[in-house]
Amino acid sequence: MAQPNLDKLFEDLATGSLVPYLGPGALADVVDQQSGQSMPADSDSLILAMNGGKPMAPKLMYEFPRAAMNQELKKGRSSVTRFLSELYSRDSWTTGAVHAWLGALKPDYLIDTNRDLTLQNIYSDRPHLLIQGVSRIGGTEYRFKIFNWDGERYAEITQENADPSLPILFKPMGSPVPEANYVASDADYVDYITELMGGFAIPSFVKKLRVGKQYLFLGLRMTRDTERMVLSDIIYGAPSPKGYAVIADPTEKEIKFCQRMDIEIVRMPLADFVKAATGSSSETATADSAA
Repeated sequence: MAQPNLDKLFEDLATGSLVPYLGPGALADVVDQQSGQSMPADSDSLILAMNGGKPMAPKLMYEFPRAAMNQELKKGRSSVTRFLSELYSRDSWTTGAVHAWLGALKPDYLIDTNRDLTLQNIYSDRPHLLIQGVSRIGGTEYRFKIFNWDGERYAEITQENADPSLPILFKPMGSPVPEANYVASDADYVDYITELMGGFAIPSFVKKLRVGKQYLFLGLRMTRDTERMVLSDIIYGAPSPKGYAVIADPTEKEIKFCQRMDIEIVRMPLADFVKAATGSSSETATADSAA
């Protein structure tokens, strides 16, 4: 069992050798300034929000992609897109502690599996590249779209024309802006993960950029197969250990998965981890070594 120094992790974040990888828990403290409503981000809250606050059948409550697939079959794919866009396009959401911290740090490469606009808004003060995951589209073998932000607007570009020296926001599950592109339903994930495994869901310049990098998983519970499959391919080729997952109370399933993936678990609440980062703490935290 290793005892990593948190300051070393924060130093690696600052140098870019450790890449933030955000999950739903990174949005846990985000609320609507008008209603006080928490931002729906995890599976259960998204299902409830999509269904007017009412639970769906138990088999559909299992996971948001399954519920979104049911919604898509009943009301059309556009209904899921419309729901996600209306939800995450609001300008009344607060900025949570994780995003405020990363906003000050502004990493050059950041992976965000949430579909909100917080990071895009934070990075709007500087040119950057946005990569949105997409699925089930014709006319191309790729499952992403790349947009260049010039300080005023986004413009779609090809991967050959992308400047990899710019900060990169990788949103594999999509976002509402500049186009409403999402990976949300079961069918979306089947297509996206298949192409991710085949190498067609990550731009070539990102494949080069990620060589030698490790990952810091923030707010990501590793209990769902869809999220774990996406993660496995996005971090492909990372050195040992492949990364660190901040999870206060990991389940046995999470522990086994992280051991198999060579990811160390930092056992502390995410809020405490962020406080240590912003306070330049020299504390250490218990981590389960996957070595």
